[in-house]
Amino acid sequence: MTREEIFEYVKKEYGTLPEYLWESSPEHAVLRHGGSGKWYAIIMRVNEKNLGLQGSKNIDIMNVKCDPITVGALRLQDGFLPAYHMNKDKWISIILDSAVPKEMIFDLIDASYNAVAPKRKHKSPVI
Repeated sequence: MTREEIFEYVKKEYGTLPEYLWESSPEHAVLRHGGSGKWYAIIMRVNEKNLGLQGSKNIDIMNVKCDPITVGALRLQDGFLPAYHMNKDKWISIILDSAVPKEMIFDLIDASYNAVAPKRKHKSPVI
């Protein structure tokens, strides 16, 4: 799975285009929910050493928001790490060039997108 495949998917599904917010990290791309303005994913190029991995090459990872139970379960699987530079209880990092199936990555993107959607306000019943 590549960042380009993710960008194609989120553009088709949600009309999202990547935002490049940091001059010092031009390869870091934020994906923002159109309704709430909140981030639902960030794709970063990070050195393996910074992730606690063996090696010294730069790899692409993506952080997505998940419920804490899902985060705990995913951390036990290959291709997932505690969230890099995010809340580790509510976010998970996915190593994009790992064996994580494309469909699973898309499902996690969808869940993250829905998690940051604007909350619907319930109207009080008129009596």
